[in-house]
Amino acid sequence: MSTAGLVAGPLDEVYALGPDSAPHPGVPQGKVIGPATLASSVFTNTTRNYWVYVPAQYNPAKPACLMIFQDGHAFLNVQGDYRIPYVLDNLIYRREMPVTIAVFVNPGHLPDQAEPTDSEWGDRTGDRRVEYNALDDRYARFTVDELLPVIRRQYNISTNPEDRALAGASSGAICSFTVAWHRPDQFRKVISTIGSFTGILGGDGYPDIIRTNDAQPIRIFLQDGRNDNRGVGKNGGEYRASWDWHRQNIRMVRELTAKHYDVNYTWGIGTHANKQGGAIMPEMLRWLWRDYQLPDDPLDGRDRTLFVPAAGTTNAAAAK
Repeated sequence: MSTAGLVAGPLDEVYALGPDSAPHPGVPQGKVIGPATLASSVFTNTTRNYWVYVPAQYNPAKPACLMIFQDGHAFLNVQGDYRIPYVLDNLIYRREMPVTIAVFVNPGHLPDQAEPTDSEWGDRTGDRRVEYNALDDRYARFTVDELLPVIRRQYNISTNPEDRALAGASSGAICSFTVAWHRPDQFRKVISTIGSFTGILGGDGYPDIIRTNDAQPIRIFLQDGRNDNRGVGKNGGEYRASWDWHRQNIRMVRELTAKHYDVNYTWGIGTHANKQGGAIMPEMLRWLWRDYQLPDDPLDGRDRTLFVPAAGTTNAAAAK
């Protein structure tokens, strides 16, 4: 599904960003580094831009958690629907999620194709459709074998797969699940908004795949709207269940629940747009990281304070 049409309408405007998605005086702000360019041998002759968010509280001596956002430009944009740098600033400051390095990575494109933009995410002008929607392990190999080593050379990243998460919208959502499905030894947390578990490249088969395979150690939160693409062609054409985004998300939750996955979900009234996903992203992140462990000594309140950087620890030092 091309995301060029992700334009919110009246059914989406009922969802508004809250204070967790805005900057606030006194809250230490992380640093966004990039864009940098990464070539791939998995997806031959492609490159893509990526950015790295380094929280103010990052200490190179301590392993940080990791989140990778597909369609990075959309989640990074602090004027957009998600505004992830502000969300991470606020949640880390209040100790509602761990210190987390975030990587915002775009889909690839060939040398004669354009980098994705907020108006054209790369389905028509790049490699997004193939990279994100295929159910094989190529994007998992790209993530684990090509992107992750670059990040780990620059930052101290936890090797525990429970400390690593993936997130995406639409085709980026099924992509994130596919990476965790193939490599739960590396990633075990997923956020899916308006996920394209549909017939684009066989993604409608995922509910059956989940049902007929052993459960993977994956925690996942799914969001979708009841007015997402509902499988009816233009001008009232024939209904195709495999192209009904909302039906497919419901099927995903049903099979994940039956297999006793750690799954949460919410269905809104919106369309194939990012308004609801952006509005509830802070709460999805709290749920995803809900077992983030801190000491809880009633006689020692040091870990119940707001999380400010330690003296002498700066983003500049972290970025070296």
